[in-house]
Amino acid sequence: MSRLDPLTARGRTFLGTRHAIMAGAMTWVSERHLVSAISNAGGFGVIACGSMTPALLDAEIAATRALTDKPFGVNLITLHPAMMELIAVCARHKVGHIVLAGGLPSGAAIEAIKAGGAKLMCFAPTAALAKKLVRSGADAIIIEGSEAGGHIGPVSLSVLAQEILPVITQVPVFVAGGIGRGAAVAMWARMGADGVQLGTRFAASAESVAHPNFKKAFVRASARDAIASVQLDQRLPVIPVRALKNAGSEAFMAKQREVAIRLDAGEVDLPAAQLEIEHYWAGALRRAVVDGDIENGSLMAGQSVGMVTAEQPVAEIIDELVREANEALATRAPPIAYAAA
Repeated sequence: MSRLDPLTARGRTFLGTRHAIMAGAMTWVSERHLVSAISNAGGFGVIACGSMTPALLDAEIAATRALTDKPFGVNLITLHPAMMELIAVCARHKVGHIVLAGGLPSGAAIEAIKAGGAKLMCFAPTAALAKKLVRSGADAIIIEGSEAGGHIGPVSLSVLAQEILPVITQVPVFVAGGIGRGAAVAMWARMGADGVQLGTRFAASAESVAHPNFKKAFVRASARDAIASVQLDQRLPVIPVRALKNAGSEAFMAKQREVAIRLDAGEVDLPAAQLEIEHYWAGALRRAVVDGDIENGSLMAGQSVGMVTAEQPVAEIIDELVREANEALATRAPPIAYAAA
């Protein structure tokens, strides 16, 4: 048994895996090949449903099952118009874990997930919301800091962990955001986390279907290259997204200015202006991940991108994380124990 195992025993039991290392669900990236590779390597892969139809999700789950007999999960977006049908697809396939993201889940969705036999994992940006989600039926909580890639909140993981880990003790808690090395895995386990979630390092792995240009951009990038998008006008809401700075991100800033000017001039009404901003990035992630357009597409990446130094096999990444975590645990202080809330 490794030194990490006792600290992550609850997380490993909950996931049913050798290691309490989850993969973040990344649209266009977290599909059958990457998900099965992570699960086969002892981690926990998660299919990113995104905007898939129920039929597409059905096929993706079946294809993933053909590549692994290990546990994996499915990430569903709470605002998906076919949410209940997607949950039904997961139930038919006996998916063991469903991760809900993108907002507070409805009571009907939670009830359907439970009825289908899946364990429910939810993201919580505050301690108060984490408590509410647990009361509503969440079987585990994920706390994700602003260091993460893709859509992010405003608070760093180091602050969220201090706020949430001491008060959410009745269910497993997994932490995410900026994790790229095993020493960080050890640190969070010592602080009381039951496991970790990584996205950026897996996105650039050998088994990732992302375009070679996309992966090369990750290898070249440093932490400071992964920046959060900025909202220029309060009338035109922008959900912050962390991605590598490129021509596309600069063009988005110019687009916001242009729409605001036309709005002021009365050339466009407010709903149309907001819709124009919302749709600007539609397809941008696909252009980068699938087509390899790293100048105009969206290179969503966390600040841990600076720790991506090569395109490695998934098994090598997980083995490296576990080895580094055990080395850190062998030389540093014992873990923190929190009293039950």
